[in-house]
Amino acid sequence: MSEAITIADIYKLFERTEAQFAEFQKEAERRNVEAERRNVEAERRSAEADRRNAEAEQRNAEADRRSAEADRTMEELKKQVQATTEAVNNLTTRWGRFVEEMVEPAVVQLFQERGIDVTQTMSRLKSKRPGAAMEIDILAVNGSELVAVECKSRLSKDDVDDFLDRLQRFKLAFPQFRDFQVYGAVAGIEIDQGIDSYAYRRGLFVMKQSGETVKIINDVQFQPVGFA
Repeated sequence: MSEAITIADIYKLFERTEAQFAEFQKEAERRNVEAERRNVEAERRSAEADRRNAEAEQRNAEADRRSAEADRTMEELKKQVQATTEAVNNLTTRWGRFVEEMVEPAVVQLFQERGIDVTQTMSRLKSKRPGAAMEIDILAVNGSELVAVECKSRLSKDDVDDFLDRLQRFKLAFPQFRDFQVYGAVAGIEIDQGIDSYAYRRGLFVMKQSGETVKIINDVQFQPVGFA
């Protein structure tokens, strides 16, 4: 036979059930508090992420603004450089033509005095022949001899070397002068230091400004190089 359940047993069972319920309730409250803490932390992290995103967007907007400003500045610089380059080129061209206008009236007499009996001049002689495209500022010529003259407002070594290269290809560029004796001359209002001596050694006449005209500064012992 099973033992009879007394009121005391029921009371003890009730006490255990109540204790378990209290424990369960306490655990539930603890879990709720933890869940609430985690929600608060999640909200804090979300707010932090939103703040960082806002800062990132602000930085990106600032970077875009600076990039656009840099582009505008670069475009302005390009325009200024282009305008300056055009101004310099125009000024260089005007100075070059001024030198030519100073040199051309004097070349016939100057070279006749040096024993080259030229009688006429040509200016801005151009050739577009492949491998020999060039322009000669002034050409002083007679029936068998000619002097090609390069005119610069400021004469540099590069100018002399470039002109010497063109003289080597002169008859290819202008075959109508293939049987002529070809000489070269360089003229400048300003001549870089030592370049007059350099041109002299390379067999070129050197012409410098003298008052309102020009003069040949090579000494009387100078022997010009003939370019075949």
